[in-house]
Amino acid sequence: MSGSGRLNGKVAIITGAAQGIGAEYARALSGEGASVVVADVLDANPVVEAIVEDGGKALAVHCDVTNPASVQSMVAATLERFGRLDILVNNAALFGNVKRKPFEEIESEEWDRMMAVNVRGPFECVKAVAPTMRSQKYGKIVNIASGTVFKGQTMLLHYVTSKGAIVAMTRSLARELGDDGIRVNTLAPGLVMSENVKNNWAPGQVQNTVNTRAIKRELTPEDMCGTLIYLCSPESDFVTGQVLVVDGGAVMH
Repeated sequence: MSGSGRLNGKVAIITGAAQGIGAEYARALSGEGASVVVADVLDANPVVEAIVEDGGKALAVHCDVTNPASVQSMVAATLERFGRLDILVNNAALFGNVKRKPFEEIESEEWDRMMAVNVRGPFECVKAVAPTMRSQKYGKIVNIASGTVFKGQTMLLHYVTSKGAIVAMTRSLARELGDDGIRVNTLAPGLVMSENVKNNWAPGQVQNTVNTRAIKRELTPEDMCGTLIYLCSPESDFVTGQVLVVDGGAVMH
């Protein structure tokens, strides 16, 4: 375990953390001293085992963010194991395996599934963690959006729309939860070279995105972690309702 311990004594839930960027988030928060709950519909045990081997504290929880009962049991398991809950990272989302297509070709069912996971999922998670954070008069909620919201990305209308909703949700939640000491912010990545993106995006598509950046290189999961740690740590205690885009300067707003 490395890091300066900026999250010592804190407990964090990271959804969609069994693989890819979410797993990197879990490792990063653990590296700063947080006990982490690795939640996913996939098997999160390998990520947890790696964190524990590295000296961290972690718990794997099976969670479907579209199922309120599943989300409630995730929070219950967290409190049972660690006794508190300080941080929620709403990372679970459909993206890496989503097929790019003109909006007319997006089926209604596909649209609804995208909204269920990417918008209602974070809503269910915030609703479930809010009572505990309110009782502590402290909490950090980091919602994950996308730089595409500010670009108007083509061929992914359902995805971009879902992430636009996340920005709006963050701002409203920040207002509702501010008096309870709960900070709610949005982290908006550019195109991150996760395994799924490497497998599903053509090199030319990736290069086109890189060319729009002020810093012209690929974006790695590790590039996101410094900003995430900042948003989860006391260093950002007077920051709420904000969107921080981490994309090498493709979007400037």
